[in-house]
Amino acid sequence: MRIGLLYDTFDAYSWADDDPPDADAEYEPEETVDTLAAAVEHLGHTPVRIGTAADLRDRLGEGLSLDAAINITEGAHSRNREAYVPILLEMAGVPCLGSDALTLSVTLDKAWTKDLVAAADIPTPPHRVYSAPEAVDADDLPGAFPLFVKPRYEGTSKGITPDSKVEDVAALRGAVDRITTTYDQDAVAEPFVAGGGEFTVAVVGHDPPEALPVLQRGVEPTTGLGLHALEHRGAPTADRDWEYELRGTLAPALEDRLQALSRRAFDTLDCRDFARADFRVDGDGTPWFLEINPLPTFKPDDTFAIVAELMGRDYVDYLAEVFGRGLRRLGLS
Repeated sequence: MRIGLLYDTFDAYSWADDDPPDADAEYEPEETVDTLAAAVEHLGHTPVRIGTAADLRDRLGEGLSLDAAINITEGAHSRNREAYVPILLEMAGVPCLGSDALTLSVTLDKAWTKDLVAAADIPTPPHRVYSAPEAVDADDLPGAFPLFVKPRYEGTSKGITPDSKVEDVAALRGAVDRITTTYDQDAVAEPFVAGGGEFTVAVVGHDPPEALPVLQRGVEPTTGLGLHALEHRGAPTADRDWEYELRGTLAPALEDRLQALSRRAFDTLDCRDFARADFRVDGDGTPWFLEINPLPTFKPDDTFAIVAELMGRDYVDYLAEVFGRGLRRLGLS
């Protein structure tokens, strides 16, 4: 089969001077695309490197023929950006591995996602959405300080700085102003969960999904923020030499709980084939859902590669297995 690969590399888009400094943080190095292609070849199929939604649109117009596709494109410049590729593929009748346009659009919206998982009895911090600093009502906050403020429609820790953790109303308004001005979107504020560490859970498959071994993330000791948030591409703090520590203990009971919550979130949001869920744990040992990413990176040094190594698996071989399960879901294997 000819399997299309849809992705955005760091040089895929042009940026204006007033775009956020971390505008391209979600995109991929060429090594990720090479890894996807190797996994498809491992399955005995032919990878067809395409690129972005605009590339797909043009290639389909030129008569491109595909039997299936694997999509990890983030898109650009819109809260609808993650839906572009799956919609084009659906219109062209090309089956696609990964979540569909509706799920990708909903999960990009941090506020809607939190509402849906809360309705499914998944603990998530209460939140407020602010369109401007003057929208902050000091008498109607999501919880006690410290609060944490982030963009509503971003991933990969875009918009996160040490100033995202705020201790009073003035700092909250300042963080909301920075996000709404720099990212041209709402800000979401929620209580900052601390005391028990930060964890991420990769999930694969579908009906039922499988939660993989949980990874514990490093936390910067002074701010309590995840090290990955401070070091993401384009962050103003990315070049600093941060120290970190692993807070909390990943006991078997906690790992079981995190995996169960990840599977429930995956199903609640109708994710398919692959995703990654993020949690923080409080001082009492309660895990709190932060977000889920149905377009996780497959970089050869990131979450899925690390988990494959923990399981004693060759990374390309394991990705081929994950993609093979997706093809079987589509009735193509």
